[in-house]
Amino acid sequence: MIISVASGKGGTGKTTVATNMALSLKNVQLLDCDVEEPNAHIFLKPEIKKQMPVCTSVPKFDETRCDYCGKCAEFCEFNALAVFKNKIMVLPELCHGCGGCSIVCPKNAIAEENRGVGVVKKGVAGDIEFVYGELNIGEPMAVPVIRGVKNEIDDDKTVIIDVPPGTSCPVIASVYGSDYCILVTEPTPFGLHDIKLAVEVLMKMRIPFGVIINCDGIGDQKVREYCKTENIPILLTIPMDRRIAELYSRGVPFVLEMPGWKNEFLDVFEHIKK
Repeated sequence: MIISVASGKGGTGKTTVATNMALSLKNVQLLDCDVEEPNAHIFLKPEIKKQMPVCTSVPKFDETRCDYCGKCAEFCEFNALAVFKNKIMVLPELCHGCGGCSIVCPKNAIAEENRGVGVVKKGVAGDIEFVYGELNIGEPMAVPVIRGVKNEIDDDKTVIIDVPPGTSCPVIASVYGSDYCILVTEPTPFGLHDIKLAVEVLMKMRIPFGVIINCDGIGDQKVREYCKTENIPILLTIPMDRRIAELYSRGVPFVLEMPGWKNEFLDVFEHIKK
């Protein structure tokens, strides 16, 4: 089973939920797909045993063959190519590596070469198999690194995916293929606004989902009312608790110091299975 943990905004507690749930279950693999700012490793402190580079393909031109017809630039929807009278400019940060330019080139003047965009790290944290990605600084596209992380999915384990915040392409790439998605939100106007966006995305993707309310008690009841109106199950509420906050500030998952919470996450998992 693949369970993704997402939200419509950052800072709601996705990593808190993902790491604490992973520590509450057995035979688990945790993937941190928030490759622009991965932080699950801060809480799990894994022993990294393997690192794998992530590359995308970019066009490489043989200008002895090229006649600068411009068909490659016309084809590229992402404006990664610019063709001048006797010069070709490649903007690798915009290239999506589709290879279409080499297909449409009438002179067979375009080959492909690899360009590193990030790294995938794989290791263990106790009984948890842990995988996370790091996007290189300055790279605009996270999806290739997310795919690299997801290529390590072990179908024999319960897989938990820590998803990037928001509702854009990295979120879609991370959630895609999940059996269930946990949406983490906070009981505030911002939390309500952004969870509505996330719900809309998951409904279009036809992925079952439920909600965990984090920092319960700091805001109002609008999120609960929304969930009730839309028949969205509230799987768990995590209170605004000083003890939890103190443990978080030290990078300690609260299920390790407050063991009663393991049963709460086990109940959530059983609900999801049913």
